[in-house]
Amino acid sequence: MDAQTTHENALGTYLKNCRMKLDPAAFGYPPQRRRTPGLRREEVAQRANISPTWYTWLEQGRGGAASADVLDRIAGALMLTEIEREHLFLLGLGRPPEARYQKSDGVTPRLQRVLDALDPSPALIRTAAWDVVAWNHAATVMLMDYSSLPPEQRNVLRFIFLDPRARVAHYDWESVARVVLSTFRVEAVRAGAAAEVEPLIEELCRLSPEFNAMWRDNDVRKPGIEAVKHLRHPVLGPIAFEYSAFAVDGRQDLSMVVYNPATPADAERIHSLIAAQAPAG
Repeated sequence: MDAQTTHENALGTYLKNCRMKLDPAAFGYPPQRRRTPGLRREEVAQRANISPTWYTWLEQGRGGAASADVLDRIAGALMLTEIEREHLFLLGLGRPPEARYQKSDGVTPRLQRVLDALDPSPALIRTAAWDVVAWNHAATVMLMDYSSLPPEQRNVLRFIFLDPRARVAHYDWESVARVVLSTFRVEAVRAGAAAEVEPLIEELCRLSPEFNAMWRDNDVRKPGIEAVKHLRHPVLGPIAFEYSAFAVDGRQDLSMVVYNPATPADAERIHSLIAAQAPAG
């Protein structure tokens, strides 16, 4: 197969390569002599519950585009990883599959080291439900001591709408709350977590009249990936941060949020406070 043919039928080439990597014995197929390694086309079709003829046409670049349901079944039949499944959808449909929410209770040590290296810039990792699952020391000093809260209470929306300290910390609390809620709404749907956040939404609607009213407004805006946030710190007073949010590679449900001091003077004030609160020794 030449390069031109491979380019024109990238989906078929990828499917063939994936099935040839599989061990038939691992799937209970008899170990008789095979002309080529891996599963046969009809075996993949059987596992995916689709027509062998249709699957053959798909590998050969005939018969039109497959549906998302068919691609999902083929991905399962070929035991594809999430990144391999995403690549399959990009080749077959020109778009990634719908997000599958992954509940996260923490982060890898490597990702925690990235957070720690960002001191004195406060930084944290939040889920699509806006639960905070990791943070650095600067975040503890400047934003919130998340370790003092039970894990189920470490949620940005809970803090904004239920904790009186949020209204003290933000100069224009209502404006901040609306932006936060709008961004949360978009990110939860994008990460496939709409069903998972329903209990949180119901609870906040019950406990916070402001949340209830804002949620019913159905306000949707472009998520604020970068912005300047002005906070009122109990020790340092007014302080400004350049706020940035980044996707965590390979995890659609996680975001890294970094509050970079807006000026060298703010950075020095934060650094001095962190140093003053460091344990002696």
